Amino acid sequence: MKKHFAKTMASAVLISAVAAPGLVYAEKAYLEITLKVDPQDRPAAGAVYAKFKQPFLKQVAGAQSKELLMRSDDVQVLHGFASRAQAEAYLGSDLFTKDVVVGLKPLLKADPEVRIYSVN
Repeated sequence: MKKHFAKTMASAVLISAVAAPGLVYAEKAYLEITLKVDPQDRPAAGAVYAKFKQPFLKQVAGAQSKELLMRSDDVQVLHGFASRAQAEAYLGSDLFTKDVVVGLKPLLKADPEVRIYSVN
């Protein structure tokens, strides 16, 4: 699933760049990752979020915020960035691919949905 997860992320970035090329370098962006996690595994998903929130905010270029949204159907993590390019770069970073993905992988019931939104 990890390899497919990475391909899904890369595809989302490529599709968003092709679908909205004029927005690729907007000044602010949000990365939204929606995770299908069973209710009993949500505390563990929350623990992964908590573990990597401060490293994300301190180490990732352009990182401005990170919020965990627990919903009845899924879990979302909303990341704020200074630019779309920085949001895209985070998806390929070691922090994301080697730490966050590895921590979440056993909890996922489906491939995550990844979206990047630009703010004008």
